Amino acid sequence: MSGFQGAGMLIAAKAGPDLPAMKDFLPPQILFQGTPFAINRIILIRIVATIVLLVVMSVTASRAKLIPGRWQSAVEWLLDFVRTNIVYQVMGEERGKRFVPMMTTLFFTIFIFNLCSVIPGANMAATASITMPLVFALWIFAQYWVAACREQGFFKYLRSELAPAGVPPLLLILIAPIQLIEVLLIRPFSLTVRLFANMVAGHLLVATCLAFTQYYLVDAQNALLAGAGVLWFVGGMVFTLFEMFVAALQAYIFTILGSVYISQSYPELG
Repeated sequence: MSGFQGAGMLIAAKAGPDLPAMKDFLPPQILFQGTPFAINRIILIRIVATIVLLVVMSVTASRAKLIPGRWQSAVEWLLDFVRTNIVYQVMGEERGKRFVPMMTTLFFTIFIFNLCSVIPGANMAATASITMPLVFALWIFAQYWVAACREQGFFKYLRSELAPAGVPPLLLILIAPIQLIEVLLIRPFSLTVRLFANMVAGHLLVATCLAFTQYYLVDAQNALLAGAGVLWFVGGMVFTLFEMFVAALQAYIFTILGSVYISQSYPELG
C-alpha cells in the first residue's frame, strides 16, 4: 500500500504544478453555446461587474447627503480626482466639461474590470482579453475624430497632422505616411496593448505563485518543500496587492492618455 502511495507522490512530483496557460484567457462558452449571444467566463465577469458598478453608483447617488459619510466622501473624491486631476488638467475646464462623463465612465469601468483579477470567484480581470481594451480605445479615438472634425474640419485637421509646421517639403514624403500610421493605428494600438498586456501579466504572476504554492504545500506532500511553498504563498499575496495597485494605475494611465489624445484634436492644445 505504501508503495502505491509513494508511486502516486512521485507521479505528482513529476507532473509539476498546474501553471496558467493561454487557454485560461480563452475560456469555453458556458451559456448560449453556438449562438451569437454565447457567453464565456470573461464575458460573464464583465456583465456582473457592470451590474454591480451601476447598482453601487445608483444607490450612492440616491442616498447622497449634504454632509457625506465615508463611502460618499470616497466616491466623491474619486469623481473629483478624474474631473480635476485628469480631464481639466489636460484639456482645461471649458473644453473638458464635455468629456468628464466619458472619462469618468472609462476610469471607473476599467478600474472595476481590472480589480476582478483579485476578487474571489472571478479571479481574472475583465480586461484580460484584448476585446474590451480595444473597445475602450476605439471609443477614445471615435471621440478624437469627432472633436477634430468639429473644431478644425476633417481636411484641415488631417493636413495639420500629416504636414507639421516647419517640416521641409521633401521630408513630408517620409513624414506624412508615418504620421498617418501613428494617428490611425499606433495610438489606438498602444492604448489597447498597454492595458491588455499589463492585466494578462498580472494574472499570470499571481496564478503562477498560487500554482506553486498548491504544488509545494499540497500536491508534492514533501515536508522539505513546504518552506518553498510558504515563500510562493507570500509572493502570491505580495503580487495580489501589487495587482490591485496596477488595476488603479492602469485605469489612471488609460484615462489620462485618452484625455491627451482627445486634446490633440484641438488646434491650440494639440
